[in-house]
Amino acid sequence: MLVEHGGRRPRIDPTAWVAPTAVLSGAVSVGPGAVILHGAVLTAESGADLIVGRECVVMEQAVLRAAGRFPLQLGEQVLVGPHAYLTGCTVGARCFIATGAMVFNGARLGEACVVALDGKVHVDTELPDGARVPIGFIAFGRPGRIYPPDQAPVVHAELDRLSFVRYVFGIEPEGKRRAQIMDELLRKYTRALAAHRNDQVVEPEGSEQSDG
Repeated sequence: MLVEHGGRRPRIDPTAWVAPTAVLSGAVSVGPGAVILHGAVLTAESGADLIVGRECVVMEQAVLRAAGRFPLQLGEQVLVGPHAYLTGCTVGARCFIATGAMVFNGARLGEACVVALDGKVHVDTELPDGARVPIGFIAFGRPGRIYPPDQAPVVHAELDRLSFVRYVFGIEPEGKRRAQIMDELLRKYTRALAAHRNDQVVEPEGSEQSDG
């Protein structure tokens, strides 16, 4: 399904293939030879672009999101596994993002990185070419440091200093209770997402998508 959002619609190279049950919404560009499999969701909101490079594969039920000041770009020949979640990040060429892995806003992965099963690359993290995030591990920081799962509290402490809600949502948390932060966050987020009310399902334009 192709969806026009905010007056912008997906563009698919004639040599790419998008499964009929995938959803592409907004300014999503799919490059030559790329394949988007069943149930994947690629959405670009609030003026951001989402770019899928040449010969990428986005597998079943993966979610890719670009929004506002966080565009999303996959370099060429990137594999995104089933149920992976990527938002507002830049992924270098020939990276492997495994099943259930997550890459968050502002993260930048160099070429040929691996994020293994259930690995996480957190906000504002930079990984060099060839970096590996093992199964269940967490990458965080500039330069990125790799933390084992049992050190998640250390990552939380670092995130508190950065402030996730300030970095991602532009909300100042200082002096506010958690309930106040969530009230402000959801008021802002629901207003932004309500723009989808005006979305329209569109047909591929001309030969944008090949039958072969």
